[in-house]
Amino acid sequence: MSKRYRIQQVKLGINESKDEIPKKILKKLGRRDYIISDYEIVRESIDARDKNDIKFVYTVDFELMSAQNHKQQVTLPVNGKKGISPAPEMVYLDVPSGAQPLKHRPVIVGFGPCGMFAGLILARRGYRPVILERGNRVEQRVEDVQRFWNEGILDTESNVQFGEGGAGTFSDGKLTTGIKDPRIRKVLSELVKAGADPDIMYKQKPHIGTDVLVTVVKNIRKEIIACGGEVKFGARFEELILKDGEVAGVRYSQAAGSQRIMHELEADSVIMAMGHSARDTFRALNGQGVGMKQKPFSIGVRIEHPQEMIDRAQYGNVRGLPPADYKLSYHCENGRGVYTFCMCPGGEVVIASSQEGLVVTNGMSNRARNSGTANSALLVDVRCEDFGSDSPLAGVDFQEKYERLAFENGGGNYRAPKCTWGEFRKLDSETGSETALNDAVEDAARASSQAARSVAASLPDFAVESIKEAMPHMGRRIRGFDSDEAVMTATETRSSSPVRFDREMETMEGSFAGLYPAGEGAGYAGGIMSAACDGIKAAEKIIARFYVEKYN
Repeated sequence: MSKRYRIQQVKLGINESKDEIPKKILKKLGRRDYIISDYEIVRESIDARDKNDIKFVYTVDFELMSAQNHKQQVTLPVNGKKGISPAPEMVYLDVPSGAQPLKHRPVIVGFGPCGMFAGLILARRGYRPVILERGNRVEQRVEDVQRFWNEGILDTESNVQFGEGGAGTFSDGKLTTGIKDPRIRKVLSELVKAGADPDIMYKQKPHIGTDVLVTVVKNIRKEIIACGGEVKFGARFEELILKDGEVAGVRYSQAAGSQRIMHELEADSVIMAMGHSARDTFRALNGQGVGMKQKPFSIGVRIEHPQEMIDRAQYGNVRGLPPADYKLSYHCENGRGVYTFCMCPGGEVVIASSQEGLVVTNGMSNRARNSGTANSALLVDVRCEDFGSDSPLAGVDFQEKYERLAFENGGGNYRAPKCTWGEFRKLDSETGSETALNDAVEDAARASSQAARSVAASLPDFAVESIKEAMPHMGRRIRGFDSDEAVMTATETRSSSPVRFDREMETMEGSFAGLYPAGEGAGYAGGIMSAACDGIKAAEKIIARFYVEKYN
């Protein structure tokens, strides 16, 4: 078996070709009598600390042969100083099937990243999962979302949050994650097979792009179906069928004209992969006695700047690099944390509502990231004690309260409240009125003040105060971040789920045998990658417990 090594800190100038990587590796090794016979880029990042000498930095796995005998592999000693170590095994290994016969096809509720990858793993192993997705297939979903953005006509079943691909389809397809999971590479490789750019395998902050994701999720769906799985669109989960403390199936409804027709599916294993916005599903499961608890999350605004300003702050005067991003945080005197999240270089701010009479914002980018505008969520910690209730669903109520205020303050037509940072910072944090306002202020100034009030009134007071304190400090990190022209749009509430379902660590089962709460909506993930990995883990638990004999 070939020996592969991993080397870190291989650096290239911004105008150097990746073809120079083998030479750079040999130079780091200090040897000319070796040949790099094969190599693979594992990670690429940009070191812009010295803006006069910006570098691409690579981690590379490689094989080494003798220059005298091209068939003779060279054995290297591990050398921490030179960043050399044995390359880890990165092949995904299937779990063996369990000993218990599976009587019915497994059911997956939700076809976002969690449900999609759970379905893919199960389908390839012959378990023929049935997937229920309340929204439409991605081709129709794109039309539903565009109609909402253009005409303000909201489809509460198929929108930015609900539909094939989940919420991630309309948020750029950012694949950055803080988890360390061997399944990550499996997820990335499947996304590439489905049409994503191969560079997501090694970029430090990979993204697919909303425009490309439409094709990717469609191809994964086709693969699941080709392997015997089934995806039912427009199928809204209604409740579990329970028997003797175990899952016996699910009830779901589908639209038929102005009515909804109820259907039943028998199942001895159900993966609940419903996403963080399935509030009616949370309420239904809570009513059936499914254990869940409050979970902290965050609230804030989307903040926008010219992409050129961010590039200049991060890269200086160097051109030709990918659109720059940032990640900022600040700890306020009141103990609240303020941070940026889901940063979209070259993207746009969108309205991401999924319920009537509520407004929530999000950010997205296409693959090219060429809109000319950078945006990110600017969020403040929300604690469980802020909810004002012990109910497991109090966080949902909290989110809905401020999304309803944003709808009303934006004019009641799904237009989000918006102002500049310059307007916002002038507001008195306690009274919500501009400190210098008087009868002689011009109409433009009155409109400016009203815009700021509409944003501030769509946030809790602690969030307004925290953002006002944090912004100048963030401006010291990214020059121009606290420019008066920066645009703020309210309200961002769905950075993560407001609940966490009870789940056994070993089996991943919830309150009832056969119930597998998983992914972001269940409170066990915080983005596309972690949700997809959690879906794979849930599928593995079913495979490890059951074997496929035949289904009823």
